[in-house]
Amino acid sequence: MKKILKVAAPVMVLAVSFYIVQALAAAKPEPEKKESSQRLISLYVDEVKSEEITPGVFTQGEVKPKNEINLISRVSGHVVSIADVFAEGGQVTPETTLIKIDDTDYKLAVIKAEARVAAAEVGLERELANSKMKKDTWLQKNGNVKPTDFALNKPQVLQAEADLKAAKAELQEAKLNVARTAIMVPFTGRVISKSIGLGQYITAGTEVGKVFAIDVVEVKLPLTDLQLTELDLPMGFMAEGGQGPAVKFTSTMGRNQHQWRGRIVRTNAAVDKQTRLIYATAEVQDPYGKGAAFGVPFAVGMFVQAEIEGIESKQAMVIPRDALRNADKVYVVDNENKLDIRSVDVISTSEEQVLIAAGINVGEKVAISTVPNATQGMLVQPLSKTDTAALVSQL
Repeated sequence: MKKILKVAAPVMVLAVSFYIVQALAAAKPEPEKKESSQRLISLYVDEVKSEEITPGVFTQGEVKPKNEINLISRVSGHVVSIADVFAEGGQVTPETTLIKIDDTDYKLAVIKAEARVAAAEVGLERELANSKMKKDTWLQKNGNVKPTDFALNKPQVLQAEADLKAAKAELQEAKLNVARTAIMVPFTGRVISKSIGLGQYITAGTEVGKVFAIDVVEVKLPLTDLQLTELDLPMGFMAEGGQGPAVKFTSTMGRNQHQWRGRIVRTNAAVDKQTRLIYATAEVQDPYGKGAAFGVPFAVGMFVQAEIEGIESKQAMVIPRDALRNADKVYVVDNENKLDIRSVDVISTSEEQVLIAAGINVGEKVAISTVPNATQGMLVQPLSKTDTAALVSQL
């Protein structure tokens, strides 16, 4: 009996405990069921505005001289002097003799040519005198018989006149050679390179350096056919009286950004075969003087960004640059705070704003915040930056 009690007692305790636990669980009140609510994404929005704008086109190019020449000697001889300004980067003027070649032989040639001219003049006077004598003699002896040209010494006179012309031409050439011993340029410019030295013997046709003019420089700007249409520029365009579209050039030098102004003067009449682009040429006047930006010249060889201003104004919707996504998508927040993903027609973009031709309306709100996993019709919580700034200032 004692053994049965020892075995049954623990079993009974476990059974009673189990029933007590079940009873307590059954008596526990059921938890309240709460409906799950969707968590809204908060994002900043901005209002679409309308402005009358003159659309521009952005492109880039390299500054090149409009007039660049190779200096080539037209006579031979030893270089006897070189101007100090004739060095790379030096500024030259039409009055500056850059290189002087020994002119001794050419001056002697002038003296010889002058002697030949004098001899030819004497020969012509002699033949003219002989012609007059022969004419008088013929009239005395032959009366009314018409004389031949040879009898009147006319061929000899013509030969003497030709000899005089040849002698004068040789004199002129000799004087030109003397002048050509002084090498100059016909414009104010800058030296690109120098390829001779003092005392060097050069022959006619030797290249002695390169110089470019600094009155005007130009930039070739590549444009697509769409950009050309936006600017309302035809192929083969030629500006009259400096009335081409204005161009604003920018470039960063060191830590500062500089700007220069120019104008489109012409466009190519053919499409480039390799790039399939049309090139427009812009000019900047006096790039090292009045055209410089606060002392920084519009230097040859500089790579610049260019904004070509349009000609005709038009109405366009303006949105912040952050509102444009994937080149042509905009997230519009409607009156029910639902996201509407739209495609828009972009006129142009800049660092701060985007000009839209169609796809959105004035007064609508566009999202300018990052929207992860955006879907059509999703609920959002729109915020205005101005309202947020006012709330922060009150804290």
